[in-house]
Amino acid sequence: MKRCLATCAVALMAAPAASQAAGDPEACKTVRLEQVNWTGVTAKTETLAWMLEQLGYETENVTASVPIMFQSLANNDRDAFLGLWLPTQHSMVEAFMKKGQIDIVAKNLENAKYTLAVQDYVYEAGVRHFSDLDKYKEKFEGKIHGIEAGNDGNQLILDMIADDAYGLADWELVPSSEAGMLTHVRRSLPKKGWDVWLGWEPHPMNLNIDMKFLDGGEDYFGPNKGGATVYTLTRTGYAWECPNVGQLLENYQFTLDEQNMMGDFVINQDMTYLEAGQKLIREKPELLDRWFSRGGTYASTGVSTFDGGSKAKAVVAEALGIE
Repeated sequence: MKRCLATCAVALMAAPAASQAAGDPEACKTVRLEQVNWTGVTAKTETLAWMLEQLGYETENVTASVPIMFQSLANNDRDAFLGLWLPTQHSMVEAFMKKGQIDIVAKNLENAKYTLAVQDYVYEAGVRHFSDLDKYKEKFEGKIHGIEAGNDGNQLILDMIADDAYGLADWELVPSSEAGMLTHVRRSLPKKGWDVWLGWEPHPMNLNIDMKFLDGGEDYFGPNKGGATVYTLTRTGYAWECPNVGQLLENYQFTLDEQNMMGDFVINQDMTYLEAGQKLIREKPELLDRWFSRGGTYASTGVSTFDGGSKAKAVVAEALGIE
């Protein structure tokens, strides 16, 4: 009996170490990601998917509208989404959070902005606040340019119109894609056309277009010109079920400058989203320390390969040719 107790005690003491070294369970091998068709979110998501594949995972990535992203997580149809903007998307995600159907695992970007913007010459002409828009309705043709239908920003604009906020009751929302909206704005620049559109930072529009964010709109977009934090979401319990991926998701954070750089690579240097993410890492290899070399809530020893056999930083660095 004493021999058995001693043997069992040794086995129990060894069990945590063995479990820790084993990486994620087999059920975690496929990571089901989702993204909305915005430059920043797409570049971050596709870069994450590529890194997971280097670590021995398989990935599935789908693109849809923001409401579908939240519903997919709540239904356990997807595992992770990197694009919750708060407070602007509060009303869209609140019900899921109250029911405990979605987890927030990390902030992946802070000090973002999300509100209405105009060209700098429009700003200098006197349009500096939401309340200035209706004074120049004819120049704007009574139109506010938004992004994809069903987006939270579009809904905020529709709410302002419905409420006759700032005298906008007879204005029109023009929905489009991110690319379509910004193409329209850029085409207006040579002829000094007047546009007001849904703008945000980080995004290369801040580098490519001389633009200003409008004051006001706090009741709809929140204070500080739509000041926002971007969060990483998972289906309920996912980061605990798959702690290695969970730890990577917790560590996977960007600064405004880093995300602006990545977006600039896509739009101004004609790179794919993945190429942009890889170039950012090559130019800032310290990112790998931030993402892989530290532990945290889910995996105290840091991020490893799927089977637990190697440290993630070394694997990804080698794939990128970084010494």
